[in-house]
Amino acid sequence: MTHPTDIRRDHDQDRPLLLDLFCCAGGAAMGYHRAGFTVHGIDIADRSGRYPFAFRQGDALAVLAELISSGEITAYSLIHTSPPCQDGCALTVGTNRAMGWGRDHEQLIPELRTLLDASGVPYVIEQPNGKAPVRKDLSLCGEKFGLGVLRHRNFELGGWTTPQPAHVKHRGYVRGWRHGVYRDGPYVAAYGDGGGKATIPEMQQAMGIDWTDVREELTEAIPPAYSQWIGRAFLGSVLAPAVAA
Repeated sequence: MTHPTDIRRDHDQDRPLLLDLFCCAGGAAMGYHRAGFTVHGIDIADRSGRYPFAFRQGDALAVLAELISSGEITAYSLIHTSPPCQDGCALTVGTNRAMGWGRDHEQLIPELRTLLDASGVPYVIEQPNGKAPVRKDLSLCGEKFGLGVLRHRNFELGGWTTPQPAHVKHRGYVRGWRHGVYRDGPYVAAYGDGGGKATIPEMQQAMGIDWTDVREELTEAIPPAYSQWIGRAFLGSVLAPAVAA
């Protein structure tokens, strides 16, 4: 496992460093890399065989607390976080909870936000639509980027802001079965299994992710186009003015 100190020693000094917490297989990471960041990922599961950048296995909250305590967090320009969303996602709070299905899920966001605020580093907390306790400072949809998924995602921005882009009108339905009715459409359902859900190749193509073929990783990923847009917005509104000053 690689330690953050080693990452900073080796990373391109011309590129700002981003900490990617709860990184999974790196959908967000790839977008930030394309925007101009050196990326370092943390995940409790071993993603080292597929995560496309420097990776450290560990509990994201514990690693963040460690970096704050040691002062190493100051090397990072931005922190992106995608904490587990099952407690607040639309499926859990809607159909599953109403039907008495599923199980209890731990909500990590309040503790995460406390640590992020203590870090003093600008941050992003990403969550799907639902009732997760995040501010919807920014919302993005796959149609803005011409993707084959809608995949609406909300982002709480800590320590920085950027204007909300217009929500582009959808071209049709998400393909698949819902409440006993099958609809065709230009988007695939990149979650779950069965019922007309997307195949692995379909998810890869729809989201622009070709470095993992693990269904669980694809269903949890955000398309790199989202974080590339966010990364460029951050660099243009925060780092570029600071450098110019």
